[in-house]
Amino acid sequence: MQITISWLRANFQTFNRRYFDGGLPEPRYHIGRSRTRLGSLSFKRKRTWRKVVNYDYTLGMSNYYDQNEHQFQSVLLHEMIHYSIAYTGIRDSSPHGIVFRGIMDRLNRDGWDIHVTTSTRDLGKAATANTSSTARNRKQHLVLAIEMHDGHHFLSAVNPRFARELNNRLRSINEVSHFCWFVTEDPWFDNMPRVRSLRGRRVDTVTYQEKTHAMTPFSI
Repeated sequence: MQITISWLRANFQTFNRRYFDGGLPEPRYHIGRSRTRLGSLSFKRKRTWRKVVNYDYTLGMSNYYDQNEHQFQSVLLHEMIHYSIAYTGIRDSSPHGIVFRGIMDRLNRDGWDIHVTTSTRDLGKAATANTSSTARNRKQHLVLAIEMHDGHHFLSAVNPRFARELNNRLRSINEVSHFCWFVTEDPWFDNMPRVRSLRGRRVDTVTYQEKTHAMTPFSI
């Protein structure tokens, strides 16, 4: 089988309630085609005068291999353990140390198949449309997401040559409360012009959150 962002979000929410007391904020989601990593967790760090704070989490999974649902769910739980440790600030003895293994063993007693490392040797490549003409013709978009102080939200497909210029201009616009960049192959953006100026499509909050959660963060 192959997973989707909707599958990833639904299973994250279920496992968050069941195993983590609903305490993990919903991250961004990303599905890729990595051959070497079945799952990943990335985040940013900032140092305050008291401590280092982790934020802006992205949970990723690979669709490169053909796995059944139980295998995909076990990979997801592996990354959620990492997320829980990073979010709560617990110090572990190593990336897969005592704390990680303790949570892993507890979840495996509930029927899961979580491992510290998983060999891909026995996994077959997924028979997907990746090699079809549809997949080969997918466009990759550089997307600018803007939140305004008045509550409005905008999404733009940007010409990459003008991204740095727009990024610098946005820093000085007081009406903008937050902006961020993403890359995506979502066909929703196919018919949008690749803008060179600060123009975009105004969207409602639900659409904005759905699209930004499904895209891959990008740094300018």
